[in-house]
Amino acid sequence: MTRVSVKPEMLRWARERAGLDSAALSRRFPKLLDWERGRLSPTLRQLEEFAQVVHLPIGYLFLSVPPDDQLPIPDFRTLAGRVGMRPSPNLLDTVYLCQQRQDWFIEHAHLHGLAPLSFVKSASLQDEPVAVARTVTSTLGLSMDARMKLPTWAEALRYLKHKAEETGVLVMASSIVGSNSHRKLDVAEFRGFALADRFAPVVFLNAADSKSAQMFTLVHELAHLWLGESGVSDPIAGKTSSQPLERWCNAVAAELLVPLHELPAQRRTELRLEDEVQHLAYVFKVSTLVILRRLLDSGAIDQDTYWRVYEEESALIRDHEQGSGGGDFYRTLAVRTGRVFARAVISSTLEGHTLFRDAFRILGIRKTSTFYEAARTLGVML
Repeated sequence: MTRVSVKPEMLRWARERAGLDSAALSRRFPKLLDWERGRLSPTLRQLEEFAQVVHLPIGYLFLSVPPDDQLPIPDFRTLAGRVGMRPSPNLLDTVYLCQQRQDWFIEHAHLHGLAPLSFVKSASLQDEPVAVARTVTSTLGLSMDARMKLPTWAEALRYLKHKAEETGVLVMASSIVGSNSHRKLDVAEFRGFALADRFAPVVFLNAADSKSAQMFTLVHELAHLWLGESGVSDPIAGKTSSQPLERWCNAVAAELLVPLHELPAQRRTELRLEDEVQHLAYVFKVSTLVILRRLLDSGAIDQDTYWRVYEEESALIRDHEQGSGGGDFYRTLAVRTGRVFARAVISSTLEGHTLFRDAFRILGIRKTSTFYEAARTLGVML
């Protein structure tokens, strides 16, 4: 039995990078502890299986020292008050996949002579968030009345995503890496990210989050595009970020979703505060945390009241609001990759401009029959 030489520290690094416990992983690889202590080397087949389990190209395991895992875009996350936390393989692979999709669409845009989008990088941090929120609203053709008439947060999110896509933004949302249901994305790590580009701006939403939270993240990431700034974010409605860019994007999102001038007409001051917050959250189709922040911004409540109710609402959200995964594959395909992107890739493949192999990879499709059914479901072919 031929064994391969690999440094024990590389095996430990790969396991820890994937967030896997040695005891649990030993059930699949009984000699793992011997490998990590240098007492025994794995076979090539065992090493290939190990690399697959830890979501790492096998070549990395033959390096002399672990590479420095860095996000390829700016990291604006402030998880637990800490900046620059090491990204998980799931986050890294999701960003890489979306960058590949973006690169494909940029080539597609040039091939078809699509015009650059003027709103990307049209704003700066010196601009007033209220004015920018109005510009975003106008550019997307959003209607406050239309959103208020929608019966659910899910439909409001669908409406907002549709308007963004109509404007040229590639909106992608998923709770898993690619189409791998065993690799779930963690809301505690990130809520979304933006990839700024004038031909193929991308917004990715962590669909493991609640619909109301995704609403806020989507507009927050749109603000990133208006600045022309790519980045990974964990925007939390109602909390003040330590980073100026994130504070600005939060302010734009809050004003777009709940304009202060619209708030007084919708208030029910005869209700108990907690009940009024629930009422306003339904009217504007946002989270209760956004409503609380806007009530504070408008001077309707003071800081002490704000934080008391904020903590109560945060606990309720943690207990009851969760995003949903799964569902019909062809419906979720349009959500995961974005309807505009999926239709473009399928059309390009049918026209012979894109190889089926490449289309399958960036769409997360494995079978030709699935591809053609997706083409019919998305209206690309009859």
